[in-house]
Amino acid sequence: MSGLWKPSVTVAAIVEHEGKFLLVEEHTTDGIKFNQPAGHLDAGESPISGAIREAREESAWELEPVGLLGVYMSRYTSSRTGEDVTYLRFAFACRALKHHAQQALDEGIIRALWLTYDEAKACEEHHRSPLVMRCIEDYMAWKRRERPLTPLDQVYTHPSVLYGPMPAATPKGI
Repeated sequence: MSGLWKPSVTVAAIVEHEGKFLLVEEHTTDGIKFNQPAGHLDAGESPISGAIREAREESAWELEPVGLLGVYMSRYTSSRTGEDVTYLRFAFACRALKHHAQQALDEGIIRALWLTYDEAKACEEHHRSPLVMRCIEDYMAWKRRERPLTPLDQVYTHPSVLYGPMPAATPKGI
């Protein structure tokens, strides 16, 4: 194998409120798709703060993560570039706190919407990835007490990530 393989790290907020799941409708290179509020983890942020940020930018919802739902991998071939990309997704079960109705949504997001499980399942062919429905199903299994959430304190981010570049290594013996 030549070169260094690097998966794209993403974060996602899985939110259920009054029997409906928060999704966003967005423009993609493959047309209009549905996804959870999700996106790439930015430099200098933890997975938890990334999920909170993405949810706010894409849906105008302020959320509180309650646990790690799971870590998921999927592979995708871009129809635009032909590039093979692997995604590593940290999905957090979250509680909806406050909607900021006047906030503009992130570029490419058409709208945020709430769908029941059956409505989300019915439009599965329009999901951005197979992970959308898998995360909803895992969330439902958690609600039925069939699987646990991982406590948030198990998602550790070393402070070096949050405070800029790493300091130069100190030679041994000094």
